[in-house]
Formats: sequence, C-alpha cells, structure tokens
Amino acid sequence: MRVFNIAIAGFGGVGRATANLLLSRRQRYREVYGADVRLVSVCGSRSGLSDPGGLEAERLDRLETGLSGPDFVAASGADILIEAGPSDFRTGGPGLAYIRSALAAGRDTIVMSKGALVHSGKQLRELATGSGAMLKLSGAAAAALPTIDLVDHSLRGCEVLEIEGILNATTNFLLDAMTTKGLGFDAALKEAQKGGFAEADPRNDTEGWDTACKLLILANFGLGADLTMDDLAVEGIQSVTGDRIEAWRAEGVVPKLVGNLTRTDGKFRAAVGIRTYPLSDPLANVRGKDKAIRITTDAMGDTIAIGSGKEPFATAAAALKDLEHILSARVAVPVSISEPSS
Repeated sequence: MRVFNIAIAGFGGVGRATANLLLSRRQRYREVYGADVRLVSVCGSRSGLSDPGGLEAERLDRLETGLSGPDFVAASGADILIEAGPSDFRTGGPGLAYIRSALAAGRDTIVMSKGALVHSGKQLRELATGSGAMLKLSGAAAAALPTIDLVDHSLRGCEVLEIEGILNATTNFLLDAMTTKGLGFDAALKEAQKGGFAEADPRNDTEGWDTACKLLILANFGLGADLTMDDLAVEGIQSVTGDRIEAWRAEGVVPKLVGNLTRTDGKFRAAVGIRTYPLSDPLANVRGKDKAIRITTDAMGDTIAIGSGKEPFATAAAALKDLEHILSARVAVPVSISEPSS
C-alpha cells in the first residue's frame, strides 16, 4: 500500500475542517485507492506540528510555537501540500511562498486561497509543468460549486464562448435579502454578519474583488487565458439603493452580482458587475447563499450548475475532491472487468 504524506499550511477554520475531514476518510482512501494517507504536518503563521508517523485528531489542538514556513513543510516529508491560508491577491501572500516551494520541489499542491493564484498564476503553472507536480484548485474557484471541473472534464473538447457566474455567497445573500425582504444594504449586511458568513470587513465581497479573483482563476487555469486584475472592470453592490431595487422589481427582473467572461475571435473579455435577469432565467432563482455558473459552449449549448454548502466544510470537501483526483492519478487503480457468462 503506497503511503501519501500530507501537509496543511494555514490552520484556521478551513484548514482544521480539512484536517478533520481527511482523517475521517482515511479508510476510504485505503479501500478505493490502496493508499495510506497520513497527515504528517500542519502549521499556521506562527505554530505547527509534525509527526512522520501521522497526526491524529486529538493532537491538532497542541501546536508548537515556531514550527511554520515552507522549510518546515519540506522537512516534514510531505508528498502533497494543501494550502489553506488567508488570501491577498495584491501580494499573493502568505500562501505564495508555500506554493512556490512545494511546486518547485515537485510536490503535488492543492490550493484553497485565491491570492497566490491571481497574483502569480502564470509562474505557478510554469513551476508545476517544469517539476511535474499536479496543481489543483477547486477550493479556490467557488469551492462546493463545480467550475474548473466543468471545463476540465464535463465540457472537454468544446469551445467555451461565455461564462456567467454568481460566485460569491455573501453578495448573493445581500441582494436576495434586499430584493425579497425589503432590507437596506446595511441591514442585510448586519444579518449576514450575525449569521457568521459575512466578514467583519466585507469589502472584498461587496466591492466585487472576490468574484473577480474567482473569475480570473477560472479564465487563466481553466481556459488558458492570461488575464490580470487590470484587465477587468469591477463593480460591487455597495452602492445599490432601495430605489434601484424597487425599479428592478417594477421591471420584473432580479439583480445578481455576476462575473462574466466572453471569448470572441480567440480574445477574452472579463468584467464583474450587477446583471438583472427575468424570473424565467435560472440565475434569477439562485437564492440566499447559493452560487451558480452558466457556461455556454459551441457544441453543448448552456450548462448550468447551482450549488451551496455549509462553510468551512464545503471548501474542505472541495480540496479533498482534488486530493482524490491526485490519488487516482498517482496510484494505478485496477479496473474490474466482469467475464462474460457462459
């Protein structure tokens, strides 16, 4: 049975959820892939823990100060890095150093934060190609909502002509509350913060930057584009007033914050902003914290996916979906073929 040693860098809510879910699935990995998956190290910004024999759940609350950083992960003997730290697309940090180090060493890497992928995506792709490491990023590209997967697998062979994505749960909740409950922006935001899914400082969400990051990741990693944040026009929802909501209601349309990507004559154009949809459109009926994507292709027409999941569990599950893809690729899983009956 092949051993796979896993390190998790970034040990906040998402990192801890990932660790616990991974440990609960170890028997599945043995049965399905013939793989002994061991969590050998975890670390946050200032502390961590490592054991080459594998960490168990009861030890994860006893991190030791000073055990952190890319060198700590490398010394742990990890074969696969799961990067789950905070995200800053303006600097790429703090995850960028971990991801660079892992890919350069040929270590398969699962990325959950968006910042490094937006900041240095081209360099990271080149590092992965050069070292032969696999780079997976479902958790960074709308998590429980399949986005990259649709392009990589379900729509392979087709040319993607347009993508429309409701990619941020917070802004969808806010617009839905303003539209259906008649709340103002500030009141809707307080409700979202009370529910625990809106940040204390929600500007990355409400100003459209989170949606823009996810759209760039999908464009660059899913479709081979080479866009930067400077190529996008980004509008948020912070200026939406009750009067605008009433005007849209009178027109029979529903507002959504949408990331839009179009391809014309081989060139990509991308933008984030408010779009309105009639009630007959599936995107108009994406409620609350749900997210959705519509991909239009040349041969398969429109494909629509709508998803939701409780955080941080959903993002952790998306990362471990990537882990299963890596295990499947790295382990020769025999296919059972039944003999024809005589």
